Amino acid sequence: MTILIRIICLLAGYGCGLLETGVIYGKLAGIDIREHGSGNSGTTNALRVLGFKAGLVVFLGDFCKSFIPCLIARFIFKGIYPDAYLLYVLYVGFGAVLGHVFPFYLGFKGGKGIATIAGTVVGLLEPLMILILFILFASALAISRYMSVASILLMIEFVIVYIIFGLTGQLCFNLSNPGSKMAFIESVVIAVLFALLAIFKHKANIIRLINHEENKFHFKKQKGV
Repeated sequence: MTILIRIICLLAGYGCGLLETGVIYGKLAGIDIREHGSGNSGTTNALRVLGFKAGLVVFLGDFCKSFIPCLIARFIFKGIYPDAYLLYVLYVGFGAVLGHVFPFYLGFKGGKGIATIAGTVVGLLEPLMILILFILFASALAISRYMSVASILLMIEFVIVYIIFGLTGQLCFNLSNPGSKMAFIESVVIAVLFALLAIFKHKANIIRLINHEENKFHFKKQKGV
């Protein structure tokens, strides 16, 4: 039964993740955003190609398509599995990220998933964790001026902070309960998968960083678009 619940959570999340905000906004603006800039349909490319307003709208859309389903999952499972419900929230969030990154109707070529992952993290509703990760992300972006660097570091930091919070009893898991402990370990695996997927999607950025060819973060809209 619990395996079926996991599958349902993944599929429900995937369905929500298929809403490609960047592609929709680009079509309304008269362009295919995947044919401009980095060719990505996510927030950063929308920001660079179409400007701040577009970047904000795309971010909010990609954020909410995981945040809202995660809130619903939290509401449903908290009463059923009080010492393991965050595991199911993460399954829904991971499904949403997979839908965003690998949308079947776009040839499995979507965004990089950072905004959607952020929606999942906030959907966990752990205020201190959210604050810590936001500060770390903002600091990395301010210091490096590279969105890719800040995004990759954010995912690594998420795994570390999540593990620390779980081990110190600040999450729902009861580590003295074998079943809840296994649920925590499984949730850590999912958190690691989030990070690995994000790093994989940034492989081109990593190559450009190594070659000193990566563009620094800015709000300026590209000319001629």
